[in-house]
Amino acid sequence: MPPRDEAPVETAPAQTIPAQAGPGQSPAISLTKVKESAPGLVSLYKAAGVSLEKQGLTGQRAAVYLVLDRSGSMREFYKNGTVQHLAEQALGLSANLDDDGTVPVVFFSTDVDGVAEIDLGNYEGRIEELHSSMGHMGRTNYHWAMEAVIKHYKESGSTAPAFVIFQTDGGPYSKPAAERALCESANLPIFWQFVAFGDPEGKGFDFLRKLDDLPVPEKRVVDNAGFFHAGRDPKSLTAARLYAELMVEFPDWLKEARAAGIVQG
Repeated sequence: MPPRDEAPVETAPAQTIPAQAGPGQSPAISLTKVKESAPGLVSLYKAAGVSLEKQGLTGQRAAVYLVLDRSGSMREFYKNGTVQHLAEQALGLSANLDDDGTVPVVFFSTDVDGVAEIDLGNYEGRIEELHSSMGHMGRTNYHWAMEAVIKHYKESGSTAPAFVIFQTDGGPYSKPAAERALCESANLPIFWQFVAFGDPEGKGFDFLRKLDDLPVPEKRVVDNAGFFHAGRDPKSLTAARLYAELMVEFPDWLKEARAAGIVQG
């Protein structure tokens, strides 16, 4: 797709907030199946399950998406395996929430660089393989990636909510477009969890903090986003810490979205 021209922070620990879980109160994919199809992900699968249990979300169903920044400043994070590691963590979470064992992945920079999938049977080295096939690493425009997720979700026919892990190492060039995409998507069963890589003092992340705090209902019908900073070396975070951070705001969003009729069941 040709490009379009477009003009450590401390976070609160996850709180145990009871939320309505799905039928059966069990993970979407069994431990036995994960051991058979992706033994390298067993520890991540278990850690994600513990985090979900603490939030009262065992049995919850959700489609997990992964959005990955391919701007030029991300080069080292791809090279040293940090992005691949995040993808594996996303799969570990997805196996608890979604029974298809697949995570759609959207790569973005100036535009959407590519849309692919990783799954329990095909994930090792997959991110570097995909990244290397996409050529030039451009600027940072969130909204094209957000629109790609929204389009994919609508076309999937899923009735479960979507949990989007949106990774970036800086603010977008087109801030109004990113804010507009977030606010417009608040009417859909999509939750955006922004994950920042890099310098915790980077000014680019001020915008993400602003997105996280956009007022309700003045700007959006529900609070549909969370944010946490994974630091300069995100790969060093324990799985328990990562999953705890991912789940800080999701339970509240589920309750609010159900009350507003956005999430069914």
